[in-house]
Amino acid sequence: MKKFSLALGSDHAGYAYKEKIKAMLLAEGHTVRDCGTTSEAPCDYPDFIRPVAEAVARGEVERGIVLGGSGNGEAIVANRVRGVRCGLCWNEQVAIWNRSHNDANCLSLGARTVTENEALNIVRVWLATPFEGGRHIPRVQKIDA
Repeated sequence: MKKFSLALGSDHAGYAYKEKIKAMLLAEGHTVRDCGTTSEAPCDYPDFIRPVAEAVARGEVERGIVLGGSGNGEAIVANRVRGVRCGLCWNEQVAIWNRSHNDANCLSLGARTVTENEALNIVRVWLATPFEGGRHIPRVQKIDA
């Protein structure tokens, strides 16, 4: 599998999963930029999610992964940054569509909605899935317009 440069960010609810995902990614040879948070102490997720999205939008990393309790707020913050296509994924099939149909460059996960093992598998599938192109290209262009 291709090795990616990724940025990761989470709030307190996603912190433990972020650390597990980071360890897995590093063990698999990916480059990881950790944008925080650094503990389970309560914090405001936009402070850690926006830097991930901005790094993706600037091309400093190829992809981003953001985490929170549900992943909803994190996806919203990431999608406010022009050039970011972030999807909330709750299983492997949704992760496949996120990449193959939407050419997503950012993945959002809810630590309170999936198990740790499911989260790790979603990340693996999301990274391995290519964009299909074809009929999806004009749709992605409309998203980015």
